[in-house]
Amino acid sequence: MYGNHTNIFNHINSKMKKINCFIPFQDETQVKLTVDNLKAQKLVNKVYLLHAGETAYKAAEVLGCEVINVPYLNSTTAVKAIASKADATYTLIYTKYTSLSFVLFSLERMVSIIEDSGSAMVYADHFNQVGDVRTDAPVIDYQFGSLRDDFNFGSVLFYKSDAVKEAVSRMDIDYKFAAMYDLRLKVSQKGNLEHINEFLYYDVETDTRKSGEKLFDYVDPKNRAVQIEMEQACTEHLKAIGGYLKPQFKDVKFAEDHFEYEASVIIPCKNRVRTIKDAITSALSQKTNFKYNVIVVDDNSDDGTVDIIKSFKENEKLIYIAQDKSYHAIGGNWNVAIHHPKCGKFAIQLDSDDVYSDEHSLQKMVEAFYEQNCAMVVGTYRMTNFNMETIPPGIIDHKEWTPDNGRNNALRINGLGAPRGFYTPMLRTINFPTTKYGEDYAVGLRVSREYQIGRIYEVVYLCRRWEDNSDSSLAIEKVNTHNTYKDRLRTWELKARVAMNRK
Repeated sequence: MYGNHTNIFNHINSKMKKINCFIPFQDETQVKLTVDNLKAQKLVNKVYLLHAGETAYKAAEVLGCEVINVPYLNSTTAVKAIASKADATYTLIYTKYTSLSFVLFSLERMVSIIEDSGSAMVYADHFNQVGDVRTDAPVIDYQFGSLRDDFNFGSVLFYKSDAVKEAVSRMDIDYKFAAMYDLRLKVSQKGNLEHINEFLYYDVETDTRKSGEKLFDYVDPKNRAVQIEMEQACTEHLKAIGGYLKPQFKDVKFAEDHFEYEASVIIPCKNRVRTIKDAITSALSQKTNFKYNVIVVDDNSDDGTVDIIKSFKENEKLIYIAQDKSYHAIGGNWNVAIHHPKCGKFAIQLDSDDVYSDEHSLQKMVEAFYEQNCAMVVGTYRMTNFNMETIPPGIIDHKEWTPDNGRNNALRINGLGAPRGFYTPMLRTINFPTTKYGEDYAVGLRVSREYQIGRIYEVVYLCRRWEDNSDSSLAIEKVNTHNTYKDRLRTWELKARVAMNRK
């Protein structure tokens, strides 16, 4: 009788064990706490250790876990190895080398939500542990346009195993770095990726850089090989969902439009008393073979900025626009400038805390329009501190942009570069969204749907980063707000492209 009860219990217990787990492995010390925490969970069936490197880890088991040797953690080889071992209902992939622990019944909650929602994958808010300090680490909802390869799911990816296997069956490109990205893109083609806005686990944050220091990781030269693969994976995804655009562009007929000025430097500003003089001086110092002006739009500054602007009133090139008290933001200030009757044929950006790299930048920007027959031009810039001293990552040239595929890759990255210049008649038909963040990216996406965007790969702009810059050091809630908005922009644009391709 006792034996029968044992058998029944074992049968029930085996049916509960629904999750196979895969965690990165360096050594026993590094994984022990994570392994112990996973094995303490009633729903966990097996734990596998993924060891990456040229030298295979010789031990068959560590802490009772099978070791799987792969060349790179984010490789197609690794993802296929995971799929081959995914013989439980669910697959949990942990993406950090640090320790993982769980809120009580969190795995049960993930199982419940993934089943109730009918999703292919779920991910959750969590806590970051840095030393003795625990902080909230909320993440954001996944959207149709959430194509960034650095989209923050947190460190725990919880998939239905069938979804993983189905996606892997369609992997026909061998990646070193982009396979995890490829996996979630392919899974998203067949099912939903569901955000559980509940705090379900703890992990240790090892990247303690400020948000502004992380912002440009994707253009770091050392990451170039990674970016090439990410672009390829994203492009294949766009083709699969009908959002890919071929390198076919509308011609720009510059001769059909008459303007008094060939170009206008547009400087929107608000409370930039420390920098506006440098910006205006830089703009007025440009040497060109064409007629240009400088349009400064002040959005109700109250710190002395207006007095500095008015100190240039004797310069006939300067046009000063004082906004009324209604809401404008950066996008609204741009709209006022480009619709001004004195705006030139080309509207060229200069932020109120930045300067051009030399006196020839404006000339180079305008020449690029004609040479590349484009409706928008994006230059190259150098990151500096407030004192104009170069700071990491240094030069931002956005070489990930290519004439053939830039318009598609623009959906994957979070920015297009600076300075930005626009063909004014085209821009007047689009206009900027009235926002104070992402307005330039929104316009860039819209332009790239129809027109070629030209590039200048030499430094024409110095971008100052100082403590109160919009991206310098932001709370996670603000970062999430920014990323949610840009994902929304990508979603709208992607839907428009899919619809356009169906016509």
